[in-house]
Amino acid sequence: MQPLTFAGLPLDEPVLMGIVNATPDSFSDGGDAFSADRAVARGQALAAAGAQIVDVGGESTRPGATAVDPAEEIRRIRPVVERLADAGIVVSIDTRNAATMRAALQAGARIVNDVTALRHDPDALGVITGAGASVVLMHMQGEPQTMQANPTYDDVVGDVLGHLHDRVAICRRAGLPGSALAIDPGIGFGKTIEHNLSLLKHLDRFVATGHPVVLGVSRKRFIAGLSSHEAPGARLPGSLAAALAGVRAGVQVLRVHDVAETRQAIAVHRAIAATP
Repeated sequence: MQPLTFAGLPLDEPVLMGIVNATPDSFSDGGDAFSADRAVARGQALAAAGAQIVDVGGESTRPGATAVDPAEEIRRIRPVVERLADAGIVVSIDTRNAATMRAALQAGARIVNDVTALRHDPDALGVITGAGASVVLMHMQGEPQTMQANPTYDDVVGDVLGHLHDRVAICRRAGLPGSALAIDPGIGFGKTIEHNLSLLKHLDRFVATGHPVVLGVSRKRFIAGLSSHEAPGARLPGSLAAALAGVRAGVQVLRVHDVAETRQAIAVHRAIAATP
């Protein structure tokens, strides 16, 4: 069996995807990296701290977020992607809009990270196949504006797995190779705390599909709901706990805000696990 890879990156140990929100309204760091210079500096710092991928977004998809016109989204992300890619950093573009995907891939991005698993824009799949890009297919129930209103499932793990299986099949029929596809259960996107916990408890079932699994739990609201309702910036301990649950289950890619801290936690966890 050949070693698992994604976007040309080996997955023999956890890969960290650092988050750069070039937006004024992200749930966790709204406005901190809104200018291109600040976003590039953050991306470079994340790469220096150990992020093998830097994920750049120009539209917030937090619960209740307002949609951004693709032209504005492109204005926000294009110089950031271009400068990070020119610096040799593997860049992912976090978008659901085909025009933004195309602009980012032309600017040097190698991965598209779509919260709608290429369902939002009918042109998205064609952009991916035409560019030969890699894609993260994430599960989201509903739309960002309404997804947390009343999320319901018959069987959250089975339903999410089934949805992602269908999206992978569509991509494979379009000609994308398995090495270009990763799946993400979409923690916090149209899920209650109980749904999120069920998905985290059964991450091994996603890993068992044979597709690389991306897990985004960093600073998310369910952490505060399980603790003392901390603000996003105070959710690092819970973020690390959930990330390590993913590592134990075999998750290959962790999407995080706090790269250095996550890297340290993983190093200690792996050392303990490897000790006879």
